[in-house]
Amino acid sequence: MSVFIKNGHLVDVEAERDGLFDLLINDEGKVEKVGEKGSLDSFVKENADIIDATGQYVLPGFIDLHVHFREPGGEYKETVKTGSMAAARGGYTTVVTMPNTKPVMDTVEHLNLQLEAIKKDAVINVLPSGTVTMGQEGKVLSDMEGMKKAGIVAISEDGKSVMDPEILRKGLIEAARLGLPFFDHCEDADLVHGGVMNAGEKANELGMPGITNEVEDSIAKRDIEIAEEVGATIHLCHCSTRDTVKFVKAAKEKGFPVSAEVCPHHFTLTDEDIIEDDANFKMNPPLRSRADVEALKDGLKSGIMGMISTDHAPHSKEEKEKSIKNAPFGIVGLETAFALTVTELLGEYLDMKSLVERMSLTPAKLLKNGKGTLKEGSVADLVVADINEEYVIDSDKFLSKGKNTPFNGKKVRGKVLYTLCNGKVVFKEEK
Repeated sequence: MSVFIKNGHLVDVEAERDGLFDLLINDEGKVEKVGEKGSLDSFVKENADIIDATGQYVLPGFIDLHVHFREPGGEYKETVKTGSMAAARGGYTTVVTMPNTKPVMDTVEHLNLQLEAIKKDAVINVLPSGTVTMGQEGKVLSDMEGMKKAGIVAISEDGKSVMDPEILRKGLIEAARLGLPFFDHCEDADLVHGGVMNAGEKANELGMPGITNEVEDSIAKRDIEIAEEVGATIHLCHCSTRDTVKFVKAAKEKGFPVSAEVCPHHFTLTDEDIIEDDANFKMNPPLRSRADVEALKDGLKSGIMGMISTDHAPHSKEEKEKSIKNAPFGIVGLETAFALTVTELLGEYLDMKSLVERMSLTPAKLLKNGKGTLKEGSVADLVVADINEEYVIDSDKFLSKGKNTPFNGKKVRGKVLYTLCNGKVVFKEEK
């Protein structure tokens, strides 16, 4: 069925459109026509599904380069089905899954387990990544070439760093040969020392072992340098420190195509917001200082930090009811990211064009998938959203199996009303 979206404020950076436009989507899920408000009425078929977006924004579908859907092996936390439904509710039409499942995505055989679930259950575009090394043990390279042929779009050891610099170098070289971006988790395992939250006064107050900025900074600096030496495309995941921003800035100024993402929790909260032993505030990297948060915001504003990702990491209620010392790292983020971005950044740090770039167009360019735009002929992956609607986040209403969020009860603005993937409505907010 064709879809007609009328009266919306379209923001499409790639097509240089920012104003009131109507969109006509054909039966094949492609954007057939884009015209100024009221100019396409004569082209609308009688049986078209009509969406009146008066007073709302129409945006290219969001792209999240960093999610954990847990399948295979951790289906009690999340599945491809529940994760993709949560993504659709958050306005995401494409996500990249991290490979630290059980088993990890290190061979075609293992990858096929996830690909089967994606084919069967995904309601949006779910794209897998593969590990750098077999078993994520940091010793022998994975079957990157075989996995690329099977469908991975990136390489990552996410959950840990490749600590041996020579293995890292070999992995970067292989990824470059195959044309795969290298998604880099920056964490020096030798410096963690059992840390569970940011090192500082708050950790001391709560009696928790701390994680210093050096844990991230040392690996970020090392990996950028090695990637530059071998000519690999490196993307820094879930950046949390002010020095990482400086490293990315310095590399970009030299012309090296490094990219970096920031998660909403890292630009919204600091370690000072942890007022008690609540594991819903435990993530890796941890919530940092006010100075780090301001540097991340400035980095997003300038474009040094070019992307917003969620690091969506669901866990069971029982796991997160433990002490910060014993609970697993990670929070969910797909259903709160847009609202947090609008609430925390829109206006002072980002305008709507920049928001589209950080959440859609720039990730699309890294993946080279032709998305992030709604120009004629493109796939109709899009979001209809009201940036002014205020509401209180309620984790009980999440479509994700994971309810582990530090934002439950937070008042925000910015609600996704419709998400269309391949021209089909995959989420509609029920009034």
